[in-house]
Amino acid sequence: MRFNSKARLDTSQVQDTRSSGGGGGGGGGLGNLSGMAKGGGGLGIVAILIFAAFQIFGGSSGGGAAAGGLLTQLTGGNGGNATVDNAKLEQSCKTGADANTDPDCALVAVINSIQAFWTDEMAGSGTTYQETDTVFFSGNVNTGCGAATSATGPFYCPADQLVYVDLTFFNELATQFGANDAVFTRAYVLAHEYGHHVQNLLGTSDKVGTATGPTSGSVRLELQADCYAGVWANHATTVPGADGQVLIEDLTDTDIANALDAAAKIGDDYIQTHLGGGQVNEAAFSHGSSAQRKKWFTEGLTNGDPTRCDTFKTGVNLG
Repeated sequence: MRFNSKARLDTSQVQDTRSSGGGGGGGGGLGNLSGMAKGGGGLGIVAILIFAAFQIFGGSSGGGAAAGGLLTQLTGGNGGNATVDNAKLEQSCKTGADANTDPDCALVAVINSIQAFWTDEMAGSGTTYQETDTVFFSGNVNTGCGAATSATGPFYCPADQLVYVDLTFFNELATQFGANDAVFTRAYVLAHEYGHHVQNLLGTSDKVGTATGPTSGSVRLELQADCYAGVWANHATTVPGADGQVLIEDLTDTDIANALDAAAKIGDDYIQTHLGGGQVNEAAFSHGSSAQRKKWFTEGLTNGDPTRCDTFKTGVNLG
């Protein structure tokens, strides 16, 4: 993956709270855990335990409260009040040349590209995309959906409409999940979370309850977000930034292969087999199998058309 060295980066789409050691943009106390789950949940180890709690407590409103209590125990409660300090990013991440050498700047460029794409795409379909920030945090974060730690993994919170990521997660993706830590793998993860933002803006997230299973609303939501990530990837090398310069010059077959590998490593069946109890329980699926996640990312990548991502359509083959 190569960025256009002349393209200007916009760091205002990131809230860097890492120097404050926690907190976040959402504020408030521990929210309903289902708010995070509907927004895309997390990809980390804590998220796996949370989904197990949903299974144990049956996914009812009472179960959600119990699982929320588990989240408090696992994360150590609410994060502190965060201070946003973008000074380092502003100094370091000015152009695509910086994105080619600095992993943080690469994420800024990816976020700029994703949001520029959805701004134009939704305007063309008669709707309006609302830009939102990604919060870089360290250790723990307090959001509109509740408290979380780096172990929760990247997630989108519909309550405050922010994407959250502790960048150490990408190391975990390699060490715990056995996936890769390539630049485009990080881009796929962020594009997936921004897919949840699109779903929230379109009202798609409202179709999802607390049920789990291979055809549940939760799985359909996650697979659609994977498809939306693929749609962006299809157009990525043609999307201009704020200065009119295309942000991403090149995506290779290796980049795509890395993203597909990551999609497989965060499938429910892979997680249950390698990081859970060793047995696959489809009734507990909340994100989709490895094969499903690869299929729907590929669907978006191949067609580049968000309308081909309707995982909620009656009779659709989820894979």
